[in-house]
Amino acid sequence: MRRPSLRRTIALVTAGFLLPSLAACGADEQAGGSEGGDSSLVIYSGRNEKLVQPLLDKLEKAVGTKVEVRYGDSAELAAQILEEGERTKAGLFFSQDAGALGALSKEGMLEKLPQATVEKVDRAYRGSDGDWVGLSGRVRVIAYNPDKVAADDVPDSVFDVVEPRWKGKVGFAPTNASFQAFVTGMRVLKGDDATRAWLEDLKANGAKTYAHNLATLDAVEAGEVSLGLVNHYYWYERVAEKGEDKVDAKLHFLPGKDPGALINVAGAGVLKGSGQSEAARKAVDYLLSKDAQTYFADKTKEYPLAAGVTSTVEGLPAFESLESPDIDLGELDSLQETLAMLQDVGLV
Repeated sequence: MRRPSLRRTIALVTAGFLLPSLAACGADEQAGGSEGGDSSLVIYSGRNEKLVQPLLDKLEKAVGTKVEVRYGDSAELAAQILEEGERTKAGLFFSQDAGALGALSKEGMLEKLPQATVEKVDRAYRGSDGDWVGLSGRVRVIAYNPDKVAADDVPDSVFDVVEPRWKGKVGFAPTNASFQAFVTGMRVLKGDDATRAWLEDLKANGAKTYAHNLATLDAVEAGEVSLGLVNHYYWYERVAEKGEDKVDAKLHFLPGKDPGALINVAGAGVLKGSGQSEAARKAVDYLLSKDAQTYFADKTKEYPLAAGVTSTVEGLPAFESLESPDIDLGELDSLQETLAMLQDVGLV
């Protein structure tokens, strides 16, 4: 069967959200995205405003260009860009995950970045066509409650959490974008049949669902579940806020390139035909600067991806020590298929 085009797939997935956001953009966008040229820069940001606005304020000063930011979900914004096409006002797409960037790349919506820019980041964390680049990384981990399970007994593979001994003891957030990206990664790495079987086993084993990663971490700390499938930085943010002695949960980083150890990235790409290319390229370079990379490390507890910048977060394993699976992150674009699978299994 021929796979549906990414333009149609993403648009269908997010259609319920897309119409209001398109209407909010106003009729002035009908004339195209080049208004103002390189004198201003419009950023569509899939990253949370509270999280990145201080950084984007600094970006405006560093680039010397007026910046307008429109916030939303990364997949929804990617769908909006695909619908707008050459009419888009966006000059730069700042995505929460690689899949949305991969979708735009495959539709030919992104410009190739200068080689000097993309080479600041390891090949594994940038687009294979050189048209988007990762800015910060986060790794999937298992949070566990040491009062419920000894450190040596925490599974070393996400496939082991569906064993009978973990019945009713695992928490996860099926509607969360990071979990869905992980499931997409498993589909790419292990195939649809193996992934569907794992999801069915997870449900049959009585895994408990939560609204998001923080709620999952809360459940682990409260002892509602023994294990939780989350991103690493939620724990480190909590430790920074409360102190490690006040945080009951611990983290286990999975070895052996397990699908459960997926590293996903937030990244950026320059939109074609926007008339904002020069400013957008400068913005990407700023986001890869030591100043911005240090912001990601210190404020969000993510891994900086630009060469020469390392995290100073206490207790965070070195990035090069992580045993993540080998995967083209651009292939995490098949969100529609993942959502359909989760719906079929009855998890969303």
